[in-house]
Amino acid sequence: MKIIILGAGQVGGTLAENLASEENDITVVDTDGDRLRELQDRLDIRTVHGMASFPSVLKQAGADDADMLVAVTNTDEVNMVACQIAYTMFRTPTKIARIRQTAYLSRAGLFNDEAFPVDVLISPEQVVTKYVTRLIEYPGALQVLDFAGGKAQLVAVKAYYGGPLVNQELRTIREHMPNVDTRVAAIFRRGKAIMPEGTTVIEADDEVFFIADRKHIRAVMSELRRLDQDYKRIIIAGGGNIGLRLAQAIEDKYNVKIIEHNVQRCHHLSQSLNKAIVFNGNASDRDLLVAESIEETDVFIALTNNDEANLMSSLLAKRLGARKVMALINNPAYVDLLQGGSIDIAISPQLATIGSLLRHVRRGDVVNVHSLRRGAAEAIEAIAHGDETSSRVVGRTIGAIELPPGTTIGAVVRDDQVLIAHDHIEIQSGDHVILFLTDKKRITEVEKLFQVGLSFF
Repeated sequence: MKIIILGAGQVGGTLAENLASEENDITVVDTDGDRLRELQDRLDIRTVHGMASFPSVLKQAGADDADMLVAVTNTDEVNMVACQIAYTMFRTPTKIARIRQTAYLSRAGLFNDEAFPVDVLISPEQVVTKYVTRLIEYPGALQVLDFAGGKAQLVAVKAYYGGPLVNQELRTIREHMPNVDTRVAAIFRRGKAIMPEGTTVIEADDEVFFIADRKHIRAVMSELRRLDQDYKRIIIAGGGNIGLRLAQAIEDKYNVKIIEHNVQRCHHLSQSLNKAIVFNGNASDRDLLVAESIEETDVFIALTNNDEANLMSSLLAKRLGARKVMALINNPAYVDLLQGGSIDIAISPQLATIGSLLRHVRRGDVVNVHSLRRGAAEAIEAIAHGDETSSRVVGRTIGAIELPPGTTIGAVVRDDQVLIAHDHIEIQSGDHVILFLTDKKRITEVEKLFQVGLSFF
């Protein structure tokens, strides 16, 4: 597939890195020549130096015969105009744009062939808000991902000393929970992936990814760690787009406070929220945090645009007694360094967003892609089509499907039924198959499994 990526920032660079190794023809466009040279030194890609919305630059990038254009520059307007030109001048089949501003996103009918011809809108703020909301709903989870419209969920937790399954073989799960079906999709131990088998023993501090029917998630979590009490009191540091969206999403269920340093923004927040309390101040102000009972706060979430400010306010909140702290970290290189120490969960907006982009790039009928372990692994939801003569998976039992190394099937969602993957389950046309990949180099092989051909015999 020939793909043009506009913008070589964190999202554009990460996307190029993901796609360059998957038999794609990638061209990256940016005005930062140094960044382009850095990417070209590491990746097998073409680069074009110039303004992403200029017709001449798009032509130089190969827009004449490109299959897809992904506009992820830092400017909404550049992304929108680039998609317009790609449609008008080059008839590019698929155009994806990252749009941040609510003023654009809230206008019905703005993004269509008669106005701005964008086929897929990606809003980092919406993605991150949903991501954090899920973490709040499941105290103790490191990551919570929805599949098949939320019917099945993949959850990552850290196994703790004293958990019923710690130091036990995985096959004992059924003994502990005879009425709950679940599957451990992968285990990361000291940063390395372990493909789980029935005899695999869970150790304390393992990062365990399991999949189950949504209604069984809490029961499975309780087997791996002490269940945290539900959150009640939440402080959000930063009242920007993400902070506001998150407060709006959770203020009816939780006691929410927002700390914002800009007075005018505080007025806007107060008018936009119904129950949340807005404070004008600095989230790194010790006296303010103490005055607002930080020691009784269940979750402190730092969501400003400044990594250092998020880090320092989170560390201070933790030291003053906040039960759990989360910090938005824009530099992906920091995420692994920070998470699991004083920062309980480091949130990377780039890695959260990349899954939304990848789902539209993957071949076959892929409807969901989630980046896991800060980009080291992926979870994919693909729909099986065809029959026994045209599909490599339909009509075959899970045990008979030849999966690439490092790949497991976690579950199959059939209509409203969540079927945890066991060898005897036969895949039917229309099934949503949820796969876990610890080796992303095998993505192309997985995609081919779900492509329908005339005959595979």
